[in-house]
Amino acid sequence: MLDTLRRVPTPEGIELTLRLAGPVPRAYAFVVDLLIRGVILLVLVQILVFLGRSGWGLMAIAYFLLEWFYPVLFELLWGGATPGKRAFNLMVVNDNGTPVTVGASITRNLLRAVDFMPAFWAFGLLSMLFTRDFKRLGDLAAGTVVVYRDKVRSRAALPEVPPRAPAYPLSLAERRAVLNFAERYNLLTEERADEVAAHAGPLVEKNPSPANAILAIANHHNR
Repeated sequence: MLDTLRRVPTPEGIELTLRLAGPVPRAYAFVVDLLIRGVILLVLVQILVFLGRSGWGLMAIAYFLLEWFYPVLFELLWGGATPGKRAFNLMVVNDNGTPVTVGASITRNLLRAVDFMPAFWAFGLLSMLFTRDFKRLGDLAAGTVVVYRDKVRSRAALPEVPPRAPAYPLSLAERRAVLNFAERYNLLTEERADEVAAHAGPLVEKNPSPANAILAIANHHNR
């Protein structure tokens, strides 16, 4: 797979891992959405044809709305995913991992016309192949990426130890290490847990049970 991972730190000290979607799954999703729009237009033709010129005028309006606002509507109301994207477990998010905004969704979809040029999505495909995050031109302008929608995992239950703040603010890597230790604590013997926790240095100094000290800090950050 060409798809890669992108790590995005948040102001809360949490690191999001985004799995970027490459050109192939995005092309599949586009084809599904194209077929859905085609079916809708076909149904509308069967209905509006009886209205004569007025029907064809309404048909032109319907085509415009489907072509330009079908993806925007679904991206904003359906968690960043059109039916095609959802079929392949994809979604659109902002570069920082937050839900796509109105302005970003409109920008990325209006610029599909540029991505299509000069024919068969040539500019869009080249842009995805030569940018780190598989961004087409619309994504570059809007500050968005297309990622895989991961299933939400429930928070791991940590051993019940009264929470305690660390002696000094922890870095993102240190927080991750503390939480990883707490999640795996039940897999270790008490002696081995204390042996591993002792490597935390200043965090467990003068504590008779280094493991309990780390567990207390983990519960503090897991609240």
